[in-house]
Amino acid sequence: MSFATSMRRPALASGLAFLALAALALPAREAAAQTLDQALAQAYVNNPTLNSQRAGTRAVDETVPQALSGYRPTLFATASAGVESARARSQGVSTSGTLWPRQFALTATQTIFNGFITANTTRTAESQVRGSRETLRNTEQAVLLNGATAYMNVIQAIALLDLQNQNLAALQQELRATRDRFNVGEVTRTDVAQAEARVADAQYGVSQAIANLSSAKAVYRQVIGVEPGRLVSPGAAIEAMLPRNLGQVVTAGLDHHPAVKASEFAVDAAMFQVKVAEGALMPNLNVQGQLYQTYDSSASVDSARAAEVTLNLSVPIYQGGVEYANIRQNKELLTQARIEVDVNRDSIRALAVQYWGALEASKAQIASAQSAVAANTLALEGVREEWRVGQRTTTDVLNAQRDLTNSRSALVTAQRDRVVAAYSLVSIIGKLDAISLRLKVNVYNPTVHYNQVRDSWAGVRTPDGK
Repeated sequence: MSFATSMRRPALASGLAFLALAALALPAREAAAQTLDQALAQAYVNNPTLNSQRAGTRAVDETVPQALSGYRPTLFATASAGVESARARSQGVSTSGTLWPRQFALTATQTIFNGFITANTTRTAESQVRGSRETLRNTEQAVLLNGATAYMNVIQAIALLDLQNQNLAALQQELRATRDRFNVGEVTRTDVAQAEARVADAQYGVSQAIANLSSAKAVYRQVIGVEPGRLVSPGAAIEAMLPRNLGQVVTAGLDHHPAVKASEFAVDAAMFQVKVAEGALMPNLNVQGQLYQTYDSSASVDSARAAEVTLNLSVPIYQGGVEYANIRQNKELLTQARIEVDVNRDSIRALAVQYWGALEASKAQIASAQSAVAANTLALEGVREEWRVGQRTTTDVLNAQRDLTNSRSALVTAQRDRVVAAYSLVSIIGKLDAISLRLKVNVYNPTVHYNQVRDSWAGVRTPDGK
C-alpha cells in the first residue's frame, strides 16, 4: 500500500479530506506535481556538496599524471649575461678591457632508476583515484538520501499541518456547540473553559506545524536546490530493491558500500606509500645531456660551444635518519588505514541493523495506527452522539478528538519513517545512486575526466576549457 492510498481513511462527519490530499496541499499556482524521483534528479544535478566532491575527484585524477611525470625527461633552458672589466700589467705594459660574457644552456635529464619510487607513486595515485571515486559515490548516496528525507519531511509537515487545521476546526465547532448548550443551561462554565483551553492548544499546534513546514521547506531547498512544488506521496516500490532479510543486507553492505570500498583503496595507497618511502634508501641513476653556448668567454676567445652527456649515480649512505622515520611513519599510517576498514565495516553493520529494525517497526506501526484511526473515528462519532443526549461530558468529546488527532499524526509519522528507512537501507547496500534508481539525468562518469588527463604531457587548461 502506497503512502497516499494508505492514508485515505474516513475523516470527521463533516467530510474533511484526509492526509493523502494534505500531502498535495501546496498553493494552486504550482501546477505540475513533483515526484520523489524528479526531486532526487534535481538534487543530483544541483546539490553543491555533490558538485564540490566531483571537482575534488577531478583534482585527485591529476595525481596520476603527476606521478607518471617521473618516467619522463626534464628539460631546462638557462641564460646569463653580465659585464666584466679587467686590467693587466705584464713586462711594464698595461692592458685593460671590458668583456660582455653571455651564456645559454639547455639541459635534459632522464631518470633511469630511482628505487621504484615513480612506479610506486603511480600505483599510490591510482589507488587514490579509485578511492576518490568511491568517496564520490558515497557522497552521491548521502545527498540522495538527504534528498529523500527532505522530500518526505515536507510531505509529513504538510500532512501534520492539515491535521492540526482539521483539529482546530473541529474543536472550534465543539466550542460553539458547548457555548450554545451553556446558554440554555445544559452544561456548566467549566465545560466551556475546557473547550476554550483545547482550542487555544490547537491554535498553538497549528502555529508549530507552520513553523515545522517552513523549516522542512528550507532544508528541501538546501538539498534539492529548488523550492518544493506540489509533492506526490511515493509508494513502496523502493523496497523491491532490498534483500529479503537482514543478513543479506549486512553482507551486501560490507561488500558494496562505497565507504568500505574507499577505505580498502586507502589501504592499497598506504601500502604503496610505504614502498615509496623505502625507495629513498636505494641508489638513483640518471643520464644528463647539456648543450651550451658562451660569448666573450675570454680575451682570446669570442665564443665557445660545448655539448656533454653524463651518467650520474648517487647512492644514499646516511641522510640524517629522516628516511627511516618516513618509513616508520608510513607503516603506522598503513596500520591506521587497515583499522579504518574495520571501523567502516562495523559502522555499516550497525546502521544496517538500525535501519532494518526501523523499517520493520514502521510497518507494524502503520498497521496499528490505521486500526487506531478507524477505531478513534468511530469512537469520536459515538461520543458526540452520546454527548448530545447528555450521556457524555464535554471532556469525553475533547479527549476523543485528541485521540483521533494523535492516531492520525502517528500514522503520518510512521509512513514517513517507512519510506526514509527503506531509502536508508538501499544506501547501505550501495545502490542509492542515479543509475540504480534510474533517475532521468545525465549520469556523471568520473572515468571520462581521468582518461582525458592521465597521459597529458603539457597544457594548463582543464578538459572543460578553464
